[in-house]
Amino acid sequence: MRVLVTGMGGELGSRVAALLEREPSVDAVGGIDLEPPRRRIARDTFFARIDPRDRVRTMKVVREFAPTALLHLGVFEPFARATPGDAAEHTISGTVGVLDAVDDLDALVLRSGIEVYGRRRGGPTVPDEWCRPEPTTAFGRTLVQVEGLVRHRASRVAVLRLAPVMGGHVPSPLGRYLRLPVVGCSAVADPPFSLLHTEDAARALVHALVRGANDTYNVVAPGAVTASQAARLGSRTPVPVLGPAWPLLTRAAELAGAPVPDHVVELLRRGRSADGEAFTRELGFRVSRTTTEVVQDLYEWAPVTPLRAVA
Repeated sequence: MRVLVTGMGGELGSRVAALLEREPSVDAVGGIDLEPPRRRIARDTFFARIDPRDRVRTMKVVREFAPTALLHLGVFEPFARATPGDAAEHTISGTVGVLDAVDDLDALVLRSGIEVYGRRRGGPTVPDEWCRPEPTTAFGRTLVQVEGLVRHRASRVAVLRLAPVMGGHVPSPLGRYLRLPVVGCSAVADPPFSLLHTEDAARALVHALVRGANDTYNVVAPGAVTASQAARLGSRTPVPVLGPAWPLLTRAAELAGAPVPDHVVELLRRGRSADGEAFTRELGFRVSRTTTEVVQDLYEWAPVTPLRAVA
């Protein structure tokens, strides 16, 4: 396989590229993204830095690489690496540009998210893949749009709906929020949510490609935590918040350097999880870290220690 990885510059894309480099069934690895890779990649791995909105250059680079498989990770979460408006534009423009450039793909794997299910009142709290997507946030609607664009674009198309991906060095709006000294939690319910570690997310995406997955799957770490439980795991102070105070809380978080998009507010107020048993049952993949362990890893990230200049 000649595998093109969109979004290779992010933490998840960089880890996926490193795993692909060790796969005997992969002959060549190429990547494109708005930013350079966050970790060292093999010397023979091709990478091009491209603005997702630059369709002309995207099509030129992709056609020259001539991939036979596509791992589409070019999905920008609001306030992770871009503002909400830019995130949606980068995601849709980048998807259209890449798809216009590829022909006769053998396999396509898309990184989507469980945000597609939304959290409507009366809806399932732990949806499986048979539940109809009913997004209730901007990010969820963008993911549904991308899923529609990639369907039927290859002999095999696997859509992996990942739980919120977090890790020590992942640019995540939820991760930044949970690292604040004071963490606002719902005073009404404090509902649970599930996560997924970056390493497990990378392994799952590569596993789906190598195993020839051709369906839609949820990928979720076992277990769940509430916002107050997560805060206590990190020795933060949980503060109950009532409905009218949420706008004030999000404004305060933004001023503290942790802007909170609507899908994260929804997670904090209504929870978020999904049933990921099908991916394990049908493809033999097991998530290695629980949601609690993902949160612990988030807080074990070493703080920045300024060094004094030596005269």
